[in-house]
Amino acid sequence: MPLAEDVFFLDRTFQGSLQSQIRQIVASAILSGRFAPGEKLPSSRRLAAHLGVSRITVTLAYNELVGDDYVQSAARSGYFVSRTAPAPLLSASQKGNEGDNVDWIRAIKRRFSGDRLVEKTSSWRQYPYPFVYGQPDPALFNQANWRLCAHQALGKREFDSLTSDHAERDDPELVKFIARHTLPRRGILARPEQILVTVGAQNALWMVAQILLKTGSVAAYENPGYPGLRSVLEHCGCERFPIDIDEDGLVPGAIPDGCEVVFVTPSHQCPTAITMPMARRFELLELSARNDFLIVEDDYEFEMSFLKAPSPALKSLDEHGRVVYVGSFSKSLFPGLRLGYLVGSEAFIREARALRSMVLRHPPGHMQRTTANFLGLGHYDAMMKSMRSALHERRRVMDRALRKAGLKIAGSAGFGGSSFWIEGPGGLDGDVLAAQLAARGVLIEPGGVFFEGGNAPKHFFRLAYSSISKEQIPQGIALIARAMHELTV
Repeated sequence: MPLAEDVFFLDRTFQGSLQSQIRQIVASAILSGRFAPGEKLPSSRRLAAHLGVSRITVTLAYNELVGDDYVQSAARSGYFVSRTAPAPLLSASQKGNEGDNVDWIRAIKRRFSGDRLVEKTSSWRQYPYPFVYGQPDPALFNQANWRLCAHQALGKREFDSLTSDHAERDDPELVKFIARHTLPRRGILARPEQILVTVGAQNALWMVAQILLKTGSVAAYENPGYPGLRSVLEHCGCERFPIDIDEDGLVPGAIPDGCEVVFVTPSHQCPTAITMPMARRFELLELSARNDFLIVEDDYEFEMSFLKAPSPALKSLDEHGRVVYVGSFSKSLFPGLRLGYLVGSEAFIREARALRSMVLRHPPGHMQRTTANFLGLGHYDAMMKSMRSALHERRRVMDRALRKAGLKIAGSAGFGGSSFWIEGPGGLDGDVLAAQLAARGVLIEPGGVFFEGGNAPKHFFRLAYSSISKEQIPQGIALIARAMHELTV
């Protein structure tokens, strides 16, 4: 693709001829790395018309650059940045800071970087044993029908859903499917006015915190728990109370007095995959009514209940409107989709809709309509059936391999899911284990990041089976067991 002539500007204060100025513009751009070897320069006619100079002036400047090997000329093709042009004088990092004399330490009033989050290896597909959570397996995704649904969303009949600015509104077809099909499966009845589409669950949790919490508010959450939620709460200025979980998940009796919002993952506790039993769900709801706090239920992965039918959602048992429900299609379809939804009382959704409108208006219309088509045409349900079957088999293979290797499963996923929570010997450092395993082609997720505080236990780690074939699981587990033995003997 040729460089646009719009990137060329003449400096009227330049001391020298137009020809030498054009030469300097090109040479400086090459030396700064803005023009890369092989890129095509604008034709002499187009550049002359853009700069308001004669074509011969541009041609002479180009010829000088050819003589100095900054530019190469190709017959009937034009001028290109030479493959052997002088190398850029500045590195990429230096180029980014060139001319930047701002004291950013003083200028930045609030910092959002540096939070402890789960590291995602972008090249995970290159590893033979990727026990990584939340990444898509192309063998399980119905790419052909998704492509057809995307093509349908691009069609003339659905042109409005793709191109219009819907302000604060969502795609009505997607909302209709969520209300009539997705939520009833969780025992939830909701009107469209009680549903808001979000850019994934993380965006939903951020909006909930912004609306329900402020400086001085009190929020409780699970420990270990989802690091993304912890980051959201750290930046909203509230008082935070991590609650250690037990074999049944979050302990209601440990919720502090004065708590205003409790965040919980009852279906598949993050990261242990523990399923909260019904008795504790009712206990949590009764305590919420008695002590006047709200509950935010992150119901991720409920579709992955293949061991037995999932328990009803907390929201379905809520008789007082105290539960705000967070759902997501990013886990069940693919993480890059970034589509989720909030369900709550109409007064709450009204505020969430207004907040979303200030930040991003609405999630992209084309993605909403493509997802609505995929859901509405039955492709989603068919894919979930196939995916549950595949994950069930992988879980069976991994469970057998873990027990054979003597690895301790710390969390009990009563309904399924896509991962195991593993507890190693007390002296094991999960970060060191992960580094050694990566060198052997095995990817795991160290567990320390899921715990609160600087003295978090390091001997836990998570193993997912959603992105590794069942054939690779036994050998991968054997490598993990061998590395653990080497580190703890």
